[in-house]
Amino acid sequence: MAPERRHLEVALAAERFIRTAAVAEPSGTSWLADPSDLASGRRDLYTGGAGVVLFYLELHRATDDPAHLAVARSGADALLASIDGSRVAASGDAAPLGAISDPGLYTGLAGIGFVLGEMARQAGDPRYRDGARRIVSLLETRAIARGDGVEWNDTTDIVSGSAGIGLFLLHAADALDLPDARALAGRAGRRLLERGRDEVGGRSWPMDDTSTQRFPNFAHGTAGVAYFLATLYQATQDRAFLDAALAGASYLQAIATTDGDSCLIFHHEPDPAGRSLHYLGWCHGPAGTARLWYRLWQATGDRAWLDWMSRSARAIIASGIPDTRTPGFWNNVGVCCGSAGVAEFFLAHHRVTGDAASLAFARRVSAQILGAAIRDGSGIRWPHAEHRRRPSEIAAQTGWMQGAAGIGGWFLHLDAVERGAGEPIRWPDSPF
Repeated sequence: MAPERRHLEVALAAERFIRTAAVAEPSGTSWLADPSDLASGRRDLYTGGAGVVLFYLELHRATDDPAHLAVARSGADALLASIDGSRVAASGDAAPLGAISDPGLYTGLAGIGFVLGEMARQAGDPRYRDGARRIVSLLETRAIARGDGVEWNDTTDIVSGSAGIGLFLLHAADALDLPDARALAGRAGRRLLERGRDEVGGRSWPMDDTSTQRFPNFAHGTAGVAYFLATLYQATQDRAFLDAALAGASYLQAIATTDGDSCLIFHHEPDPAGRSLHYLGWCHGPAGTARLWYRLWQATGDRAWLDWMSRSARAIIASGIPDTRTPGFWNNVGVCCGSAGVAEFFLAHHRVTGDAASLAFARRVSAQILGAAIRDGSGIRWPHAEHRRRPSEIAAQTGWMQGAAGIGGWFLHLDAVERGAGEPIRWPDSPF
């Protein structure tokens, strides 16, 4: 391996570890989220096979090795079977996986639809395009009329609720030439307008109607809902969506800590413990919430939003990571909560602003990720704690948001930058 492809070498080593978790099914391949847990098989984008398929697609783009595309096809075939409701028995003693009923972007059908659409685009196989279209039809059928719009469950958020599903529908409207999907996303947006709550400084959105905690940031909170509404405005030019997104942003600005010209927003409210806790990653920290700031710049042309994105970057640097841990940046190097997601944000910030220091910081974080890895005959893996409140539960996972697929994907993205290659696959919830 040439020295300039050292990050590709890391991704290839991650693939060898992911391979140890592969499960052969009659319809294709699935993967255990944790190779040591035979009951951990999943289909979804967050933990399961859909995220692994995306990793193999990116690995194929980076290497041109047809073997990686063949694995992606096999994984996508298993996803297709799950849409049709067929229940398949896995080989060995692994638990069988059935059909997907969850509608969410990271937890179910919407995420699988996104992956199948990418498979169709890269593999040129109409079966995958048809599968993605079937998922849009399923989401249309399962939409529940409420108030002035629709929803699929009680959840508003990016991970499993209307904001994330709506983002997939907007993506599908363009990628699959399905204008009705855009209209359905608009109806989801109408329902979210009704569910917003007036706050000092703007508006917020609850994750659902039963949670006692209110999350302001991207994965489960106001930043993610506002991001969807701003994206919906771009697609429809309906000013009501932009006004709501701006109201959400105003609320976030009002509660943000801005010392040192930075932007840091607490984990949750109303209890004091949540208001004094600051995550740093994609899910509940600046690395995710900065997506809203950038989307608002795209939607309005107001460069002040770019400064808020840079404030988010400054907040992360001021925290002292990656050299130190903080209460909201624990033993986790994944895309969702930890180091890989932070590195991805700084690479995006570098692309947007041309700031060389951001790329240098992303490389520093990458060195920390490598320092947390275990290498052996099965490749490279990253044992870490997915949950901050359960730090003793350590596992090396395979999926995108908490495991080797997403971390390996980050190293592919860094490899692409160093080669001057094209940008990575753009996810429905990414503005970069």
